[in-house]
Amino acid sequence: LGYSRSARRWWEPVAQAMEAHDLYDRPVYIVSSNLHSLANTLSGTARRRRDALVTFIEQGGHPELLPELQKLQQGDVRASWDNFLYYAARLYHAANAEERTARNQEELERGIITIDGGGALDVGVQLIDLSKVNADDLDPRIHAVAGPMPHSDAVILNINYPLGLAAYHLLGQISAELADLRGVYILGKAATLNARIGDVMISDVIYDEHTSNTYWFNNCFSSTDFAPFLVYGSALDRQRAVTVRGTYLQNRGYLDFYYRENYTVVEMEAGPFLSAVYEDAFLTRHPQGESVTMIEVPVDLGVIHYASDTPYSHAHTLGARGMSYYGMDSTYAATLAIICRIFNRCRTSQEQAPGQLLATAQR
Repeated sequence: LGYSRSARRWWEPVAQAMEAHDLYDRPVYIVSSNLHSLANTLSGTARRRRDALVTFIEQGGHPELLPELQKLQQGDVRASWDNFLYYAARLYHAANAEERTARNQEELERGIITIDGGGALDVGVQLIDLSKVNADDLDPRIHAVAGPMPHSDAVILNINYPLGLAAYHLLGQISAELADLRGVYILGKAATLNARIGDVMISDVIYDEHTSNTYWFNNCFSSTDFAPFLVYGSALDRQRAVTVRGTYLQNRGYLDFYYRENYTVVEMEAGPFLSAVYEDAFLTRHPQGESVTMIEVPVDLGVIHYASDTPYSHAHTLGARGMSYYGMDSTYAATLAIICRIFNRCRTSQEQAPGQLLATAQR
């Protein structure tokens, strides 16, 4: 009950913003990711400040970014200039309050509304009105893969990495409030038992320790969706993930057990998200301890994880060091894949509207 009350309080400012900007009764695509990647790729704020960002890194002598900048300028690396600018912009805006204010205003003019998290569920939210996004501002990699930006009044509702049962309660609250939910796309970090840091994993089987359910579903993404964007890492599809209760509760024997059962991804939010999708699709409480088939849920469903930890290797965990700049390749490859998927769905909906959740029809 406490979680439910907190979820309702969390939703109140989001509902007010949607009402104020006339975003209710629009098609909605839910994304669970950080709050910078979608905004960066859709707003163009970093690319418009390219010269200022380059000067900022050169004058600051950043020990990690300055050598990378020099390699990019000399053409010695295959890394993306856009990814570099996105990371540099994060440091630049943190050090310049006036520029941070200007960035926020530019994003607002382009239909990107950011609502800071607060209260018991400290989860930030972004509302992105695609009808106000300027096609000229898009990351050029989007145009190269998805083609021209579709004319759509759809809304992307991006929630900032809710972990564990928070994911279940927040998606349940969102589903209860929205009339036309078209897609749910989950992007997050995970430990990997068979890949390297920076690789992308696409799972279609998830075991959830919260419910003891094994969820089987059609992941709308495959390795081919990441080929145009992923420079250094690899994309591994047909993976199996286990949703654990906490990231520091596993030892080697625990991981060995799951690895022998062909589970290779260890993460914290996919299982609770799927429990919420199940309840909205089938109008009943999610089961416990069952093998749950979600092959035909009437919502576009995608789960992507990028490897941030290799727990079999000493010091290769986020507890020992962060991914920093070198996590940009996989993070933005996944972000761009999600945006291209949404654009293609919006384009398809102009010809034939996709099915809504069964709960919507009942309401």
